[in-house]
Amino acid sequence: MQVTAHHWPYPRWIAHRGAGKLAPENTLAAFRLGAQHGYRMYECDVKLSADGVPFLLHDDTLERTSTGTGLGGDHAWGALAQLDAGSWHSRSYAGETLPTLDNIAAFCLRNGHFLNIEIKPTTGLERLTGEAVAHHASRLWRGQAVPPLLSSFSTDALHGALAAQPALPRGLLLDELWDGWLDAAQQLGCVAIICNYRLWNADTVGQAKAAGMRTLSYTVNDAESVQRLIDLETDGLITDRVDLFSPVA
Repeated sequence: MQVTAHHWPYPRWIAHRGAGKLAPENTLAAFRLGAQHGYRMYECDVKLSADGVPFLLHDDTLERTSTGTGLGGDHAWGALAQLDAGSWHSRSYAGETLPTLDNIAAFCLRNGHFLNIEIKPTTGLERLTGEAVAHHASRLWRGQAVPPLLSSFSTDALHGALAAQPALPRGLLLDELWDGWLDAAQQLGCVAIICNYRLWNADTVGQAKAAGMRTLSYTVNDAESVQRLIDLETDGLITDRVDLFSPVA
């Protein structure tokens, strides 16, 4: 289906990086834990290995969430696949590996789940990463009823995704409302604005909706903020606290 603001197939609740902080982020273990808590949509970060394989990693560098060192994008996938991406979190996840986008797509598609792919380029590879991730996503979800939502803080990455696979839905990520944010989202053909949840109020929600955009928030982990965003009639809540908020409540 063609995803638009009027034809929006995604659930409101989205598990951040799989299951946020309860399992090692951006791993299959985190996705499985999110699913155990009833979540049907996930957000994850995707960048390119040195040999062009899309894989999950939030930071530019490997040290925080794996046994690797240096820039993730400087390593070939064969080396990245050998890293331990779980023991930093807890001993019970020792040996968890970095997944590829192919791995995550297989998990989501076999379970009928949805995905928000944040395009997280290595610095300097913004447009190339947007193009590559879009091409891989189009291949992996070919023939499926609901494609993944592609998002990024990088307008260059989103331009790359637009040029490569214009039919895939896009969302502009914002940590602040910089001058021209709404015009930029419209020029990129975005269907959604995904904001730091503190940026949403009646005025900003109204602007986005008047421009034909859906309104999503990250990263919402307390009940008071959740209720405020529901009262504002926003459309998506990205959370670490899959244990606190039931997606079917």
